[in-house]
Amino acid sequence: MILYPAIDLKDGQAVRLFKGDMDKATVFNDDPAAQAMEFVEAGCEWLHLVDLNGAFAGTPVNAAPVEAILKRTKVPAQLGGGIRDMATIDRWLSLGLARVILGTVAVENPALVREAARAFPGQVAVGIDARNGFVATKGWATETDVQVIDLARSFEDAGVAAIIYTDINRDGAMQGPNVAATAELGNAVSIPVIASGGVSSLDDLRALKTCGAPLNGAISGRALYDGALDLAEALALLKA
Repeated sequence: MILYPAIDLKDGQAVRLFKGDMDKATVFNDDPAAQAMEFVEAGCEWLHLVDLNGAFAGTPVNAAPVEAILKRTKVPAQLGGGIRDMATIDRWLSLGLARVILGTVAVENPALVREAARAFPGQVAVGIDARNGFVATKGWATETDVQVIDLARSFEDAGVAAIIYTDINRDGAMQGPNVAATAELGNAVSIPVIASGGVSSLDDLRALKTCGAPLNGAISGRALYDGALDLAEALALLKA
């Protein structure tokens, strides 16, 4: 399993939200590129980036800090938030991003996901953010009647590289991930699944690693900033 340290970007700063609430943001670093380098120097092999403003605006907003991270770091990075057309996908990948994450458009324009996955093999992931089992879009502000597994299965033949599954009620709450729902999703599809939301301890990582589903990895943010989770220990655990 891969550990993906998360850098969530709001107004140019690295922040963490509480349960997806933009009004409950804690600033952890006003230099996101420096934060990225801290994670890289600690040994991470991937970075997970989110343009929070972009998720609401529907277009990239925090492009400058993302570009700064891409220039300073040598590990692959994936980015979600405000990526809703082929031109934006092409631009990010041409700038050196390893993978784009398509969330809102996966619900609203699934044909775009399929087109992108064909055009950029291995570089397109689907972000499925859920509250009580139902998918939420537009920065988690809009709730749909689409169920997580139904959406994931609809992309089984699309060639997407991964599914990033986030339980919104766990995100930033330091209460542990939704292991049961993540395992259910991981066993329901052949697409690699990455767990997100609430990963805050070595025990959480152990639970995901032994959940009975072949997960690709886990994303952690607040716990790394707060010191509740030591990045080096976490990386060692997942490699063991």
